[in-house]
Amino acid sequence: MRENNSLNIRKIAILSMFVTISLTIFVLESLMPPVINIPGIKPGFANIVTLFLLVNTNKRSAFTVLIVRIILASIFAGQIMSLFYSLSGGILSLLAMSIVLYITKKKTIWFASVVGAIFHNIGQILAAVVVLGSWTVICYLPVLLISGCITGLITGLITEFLDRSLAKGAFLDRLNKILCVKKVS
Repeated sequence: MRENNSLNIRKIAILSMFVTISLTIFVLESLMPPVINIPGIKPGFANIVTLFLLVNTNKRSAFTVLIVRIILASIFAGQIMSLFYSLSGGILSLLAMSIVLYITKKKTIWFASVVGAIFHNIGQILAAVVVLGSWTVICYLPVLLISGCITGLITGLITEFLDRSLAKGAFLDRLNKILCVKKVS
């Protein structure tokens, strides 16, 4: 019993650390001036943490960190209305990335990131259709899809670099042991 409690506490601490990292990235990104002055377009670097967890741990850990980060980011940014949009995009993105990583045996992280960014934008547009009750917002989708491909590629390449860099050490083995992830070869 004590061993199990200790493991759960460590798991919560590790996931909290990843939430903190992704929230910090979110806050820093929100302080940066926009690269392109088009509403709704931002790099989405906080997704690096989600994708890293998806590649190296399991869907449950990635999903938990994603949901907690989205909720806290909406509260911190004072944009509770953005919660619905972010959840719609985030969950759809996570599902799409999970499928791509499963099909490609986790060999194309950058591609999973691009697909995730595209589906994030689709999820947000669908949320806007529901909120606004109009399909006219779908006209904005091509702009978001182009930016999603670019930002998704950048985020994916950063995640691949991070993954390769950390794979050389014992960090990932310890992380998976704490999160109770079985290593599949």
